[in-house]
Amino acid sequence: MAQTVRFRLDPAARSAIAALRVGADPSVVVAAATSVPEAARRALADELRVLVLPSLWLATLGTVAGRPDELVLAAVVDAELLAVHAAVHDALAGRVKGPVAAYLPGAWLPHCVLATERPAEVFAALHPVAPIRARVVGVDVG
Repeated sequence: MAQTVRFRLDPAARSAIAALRVGADPSVVVAAATSVPEAARRALADELRVLVLPSLWLATLGTVAGRPDELVLAAVVDAELLAVHAAVHDALAGRVKGPVAAYLPGAWLPHCVLATERPAEVFAALHPVAPIRARVVGVDVG
């Protein structure tokens, strides 16, 4: 199982997302790798001290390539979000083992997973979805 770097969202956004979803903790995976060693975690912490964490507009229901059984609420991508994502990956570069390509810059789709079964049924039940403004309040590695 891969270790992930996740944006932890503010409580109001977590509640709004939790009301839409079935499953795990509402968060946005920023990076994933087979292993995120302590040196990588320290480098990431050092980088995050000088960054302003972005807010996200979670606004689009859809699926992610290669995972047709998942329904996601995807974020609107802007320059600020991409800059923080790139900074996270710069801090991890050469320090993690087995980085997962789907989370690398240029391939990443920021999103929260809403369902992992019957996505068409869940889509029909949720559409149209009201956008959720989510402040990133922290970054977790696990």
